Amino acid sequence: MVIQREAKTQSLYDQDYYLWLRTTINQLRAGQFLSVDLDNLLEELESMGRSQKRTVKSLLIRLFEHLLKLTYWHVERERNEGHWKGEIRTFRREIKDELKDSPSLKPYILEIFDECYQNARKEASDRSQLPIDTFPVALLGSLEQILDENWFPE
Repeated sequence: MVIQREAKTQSLYDQDYYLWLRTTINQLRAGQFLSVDLDNLLEELESMGRSQKRTVKSLLIRLFEHLLKLTYWHVERERNEGHWKGEIRTFRREIKDELKDSPSLKPYILEIFDECYQNARKEASDRSQLPIDTFPVALLGSLEQILDENWFPE
């Protein structure tokens, strides 16, 4: 009987994700652990972790990109400074929100910090059509500076 229920739940995952999710939550709350579609639940939990890491990485690249444009794209600075600063503030807030929800992601940010900066250099070069050498290879600042709402590179 348990095997039939597991098969039904697994097919539910493929047929109606939201219903599968609600069913799984209800089963866990009711202590019906043998009825839970454990394989798909584990897959979803792992996916959530990967998604959170991708989000943080994307936000950090966007933050670096806008800091670089603000600092080095002189021709467009006057026209875009307000927009870029607003984007910088938004990216900082969103990264801080992610870290507040999951403080264990801070070591991950430190791990990808340089990689994200180098990706941002390339993207800033592409978007500005300035040579990549316009943007320094060395990082603009520390993680604390980058996330400080009042800090902007000179």
